[in-house]
Amino acid sequence: MLLPKKILLLTYALLCLYACNNSKNKDVVTDPNKMNKRVQQDIKAQLSNYNINSSKPTDSNTITYYKPLINYYTNTEFLPIWSNKKQLTNNALALLQYIDSAALQGLFKEDYNFTAINKMQQTLLYDSTKNSDAILWAKADILFTDAYLGLLKDLKQGRLCSDSASWKNDSSKYTQYFGKNITKLKNGDVLYDVLQNVQPHHKDYLLLKKGIKKFVDSMDNRLYTYLNYPYKDSLSFIKTFKKRLGEAGFNLKTNSDSTTLSNTVKKYQQQNGLVADGKVGAAVVKKLNYTDKQRFNSIAITLDKYKLLPEKMPEKYIWVNLPAYYLKLMQADTTVLESKVICGKVATPTPLITSSISDIVLYPTWTVPTSIISKDMLPGLKRNSGYLARRGLYLLNSKGQKINAAAINWGRYTKGIPFRVQQGSGDGNALGIIKFNFVNSFSVYLHDTNQRYLYKNAVRSLSHGCVRVQEWQKLADYIIRNDSMLLAKNDTLRANTDSVHNWLLQKRNKVILVKNKIPLYIRYFSCELVNGKIKFYDDMYGEDKDLKQRYLASK
Repeated sequence: MLLPKKILLLTYALLCLYACNNSKNKDVVTDPNKMNKRVQQDIKAQLSNYNINSSKPTDSNTITYYKPLINYYTNTEFLPIWSNKKQLTNNALALLQYIDSAALQGLFKEDYNFTAINKMQQTLLYDSTKNSDAILWAKADILFTDAYLGLLKDLKQGRLCSDSASWKNDSSKYTQYFGKNITKLKNGDVLYDVLQNVQPHHKDYLLLKKGIKKFVDSMDNRLYTYLNYPYKDSLSFIKTFKKRLGEAGFNLKTNSDSTTLSNTVKKYQQQNGLVADGKVGAAVVKKLNYTDKQRFNSIAITLDKYKLLPEKMPEKYIWVNLPAYYLKLMQADTTVLESKVICGKVATPTPLITSSISDIVLYPTWTVPTSIISKDMLPGLKRNSGYLARRGLYLLNSKGQKINAAAINWGRYTKGIPFRVQQGSGDGNALGIIKFNFVNSFSVYLHDTNQRYLYKNAVRSLSHGCVRVQEWQKLADYIIRNDSMLLAKNDTLRANTDSVHNWLLQKRNKVILVKNKIPLYIRYFSCELVNGKIKFYDDMYGEDKDLKQRYLASK
């Protein structure tokens, strides 16, 4: 009987040791009325143990917003936010629900530790042995707060900024923004309303969000093979390409010949609105790679771009959306004019600009940018000195005097020339008969064109960087009328619509200064809500692709 007794004593000792060690990780409170005070103490204890540089609490859940988080808890003496007397608050439950449906905001729920805090909620609600652990309640409070701070930042500032520029590292935002919006919850505000109010109130932002649910409900979440293009190994690429075509429903045998492949590619092109040439090119690859998951990422990127706009847009402004090839004139959130535009080619993209219309030039001359001279005109001049004359262009020296191109040894120039190349005003001028100037460092402007037939093209990225406007007459009339309507007392009217029309009929070169400058925004938004459905535009400059790789690579 001695041996069993020794085993019994040893077992008892081990159980005692386990209980003692285990109790170090628990703070059991059975009385609900005493729980809040203990959670408060445990929040303080847990935060004091965090390393501000690594910011990693237990269970490997990373606290991303440590600085604004510790700032708030310190200012409120570490009082719990999301629980009360062993119960999660309504705001805590609402937060979980909001994060679970984060896709409706163009967000990704795992960015806010959804799995971890959802598991913690289940444990606290349904595990009676852990419901009395103040340490667990404290940890939950911290994780819930960090998730809420992440939502506040991403819904207001967005994700398209460097870590150094993020509000999580901006001490001026800790109390005035983050702390303020936690306090609102404690004062009785509804969580959904708080998060709704911090977001942009831009009309098109709200419209795009309206279309997300319908898109998400029907989106294809399957994982497809990604095609890297251009490629180095053609055999490997074709093998992967065939696999991807099969995933799209166009099955091919591994050993199928080039004719069969070409015919299958044609079928795919025909069904997807592409030129049916049967060639395995960039357009086909781009279409195959643009899955619903990529489309959702386009929505996410576009929503964040709205967050980079002014909090309140001007009463009147001109909006150019490059991928959509349109210009809109906005007044009081209403479109008063819409026009097709032609923008820069992929090789010479139109830059993103915020400026305002400063003056209008009737029958302008065109001074050719140095980049066009070096790339396009200098090679032509080397072949034939009459190159410029045939295109209605002429040379000017530094004094503005015309120079005979035939007298110049063009072979001596490699990168540029010490002359200006200009085109006289007239109906054949590349700028057309009107130009809208605005301050910018890229030497671009809005203007008419002598190639108006190009507006019928579906793809209109065709210029050297400037934006050509089909409805230039209506745009000019609006700007002139706006100046007339806002004419100050004792001010002199520079022009009215009648005088502008007359000057155009007379083909007069005239500069009209704009007194009340109309703000201009040239932007790159690759999707929007059109007729109740999200419409996606071609990422022609690859801007969204770069942003996705930089900020959403893991999505």
